[in-house]
Amino acid sequence: MAVLMFVPALIFQPKFLDLSFGAALAVFLALEIIRVWRIWPLGQFIHKFMSAFTDHRDSDLLIVSHFSLFLGIGDTMASVVGYKYGVLRWSKTGKKTIEGTAAGITSVLAACSVLLPLLASTGYIVTEHWISILVAVTVSGLLEAYTAQLDNAFIPLIFYSLLCL
Repeated sequence: MAVLMFVPALIFQPKFLDLSFGAALAVFLALEIIRVWRIWPLGQFIHKFMSAFTDHRDSDLLIVSHFSLFLGIGDTMASVVGYKYGVLRWSKTGKKTIEGTAAGITSVLAACSVLLPLLASTGYIVTEHWISILVAVTVSGLLEAYTAQLDNAFIPLIFYSLLCL
């Protein structure tokens, strides 16, 4: 749903979409500062609200998972498919499944196959580097499957770094 909502803006108004993401990031940062420092009158309310959406990977001091929601559909598809249809687990103690990982990787590649030609036709990007995209998506998907750390904080950085190679 989010991808369908953002595709028209990405095609027709990419600069405005950049501005919108920047503004949303600034709002999230401001809310996180208010939450961490418990600034009255909203600090305690924001803390209680955000604590309901955290897991063992977020710390009580800093919650960064909501920032990663800007970055795409792979994590959501992996979660939905893995929960509903996942049978083969990566480990005996983990919740992540091979089916979920495959769905996450496939969904990101599918989104790229639609978005990249559109962005290239508008001149927003100059070339399409499919090899680096395939490597970045696959490595990031596998890394997300194997890690028990705060993957939403560091996998986007690794993904972007791989794209820049």
